[in-house]
Amino acid sequence: MSVALLWVVSPTSEFSNGTVFLDSFRAVSKYKNLISNSNRLNNGHKKRRNFAMLENKSRFSVSNSMLATPAGEIALSSEQKVYDVVLKQAALVKRQMKKSSEDLEVKPDIVLPGTVTLLSEAYDRCREVCAEYAKTFYLGTLLMTPERRRAIWAMYVWCRRTDELVDGPNASHITPTALDRWEARLDDIFSGRPFDMLDAALSDTVTRFPVDIQPFKDMIDGMRMDLWKSRYKNFDELYLYCYYVAGTVGLMSVPIMGIAPESQATTESVYNAALALGLANQLTNILRDVGEDARRGRVYLPQDELAQAGLSDEDIFAGKVTDKWRNFMKKQIARARKFFDDAESGVTELSAASRWPVWASLLLYRQILDEIEANDYNNFTRRAYVSKPKKILALPLAYAKSLVPPSSKPSSTLVKT
Repeated sequence: MSVALLWVVSPTSEFSNGTVFLDSFRAVSKYKNLISNSNRLNNGHKKRRNFAMLENKSRFSVSNSMLATPAGEIALSSEQKVYDVVLKQAALVKRQMKKSSEDLEVKPDIVLPGTVTLLSEAYDRCREVCAEYAKTFYLGTLLMTPERRRAIWAMYVWCRRTDELVDGPNASHITPTALDRWEARLDDIFSGRPFDMLDAALSDTVTRFPVDIQPFKDMIDGMRMDLWKSRYKNFDELYLYCYYVAGTVGLMSVPIMGIAPESQATTESVYNAALALGLANQLTNILRDVGEDARRGRVYLPQDELAQAGLSDEDIFAGKVTDKWRNFMKKQIARARKFFDDAESGVTELSAASRWPVWASLLLYRQILDEIEANDYNNFTRRAYVSKPKKILALPLAYAKSLVPPSSKPSSTLVKT
């Protein structure tokens, strides 16, 4: 049984140090809420459908974001559904920014006996996990302010634990009920009732930054999809899955990383770029892991596009690189690169101290696509990866890009309102 599974189903986890830890954290959360309640964002209102378009040039219009059902009804595309979430997240941050520029600053600690030490230990554990499993990203976070990097570590750990539920060594034992319990724990985290030390770090983070619960819940929905869905009939379906499991990370991160005060970009456009980076990363994961996923009976590629290329699941399970496969992969890689291109515009708009880890992630992940090409599109038996020397060379470039300030002139695609 994996550690992640134990955290979900076992009340005797090594991190549940009796009621002393929980009661202490509840106490500090109670006092924080008394101080910051007027500034807390409302996480409970229903999602509203909003058909307004982004101020920047979006990849879709109202007409092509809606699909006709066989019964002639109009249904929203996955891209429009996700866009509604983007609008909501951006609106939450804009509302906070309009109240006061100080609202986005980290709230002061409420010092109660024992709580500072407990929280410090909680964040230290998150740092250790991030340093072990995301070495390059961790290095970049060291340039961030202490408050922001601790928050990013806490968020990373929660995302990793969530992913491990369905992608870890004991994923076969995970049930929908286990994910329901994990979501209930998430509700408790946002309510100031952490179950264990790592939960406590995230619970503290969401009181300090305008982080909304919706992207976290959406990520759990992505894990639910992995329990029952192993085929995607078109890119619309795949887009929604990619948002759930990776685009959500971008939406979670923006409030923590912060938008540069001098940025002339709309909040919506920055969120849209963060979403694009998450989608690009996940599409790259999918293209890199075709063979590995096939051995588990999964095909994360649009079935209609496979058919158009003269391919089928049988061709993927056979694992033979053909001209048809090469041509298909070229189109898939081009799509992923387009999402990386869309993401670039938003990275520069982030706060200066937060740009390096994001640039590093973008540049290194995009290089995986280059490696797939270098392997002659054999992602059946060869796993594309970026070598350590190439990673080292990419870091100075990422740092140099992080020093480029946001444009002081409003552009046609990034205009602050």
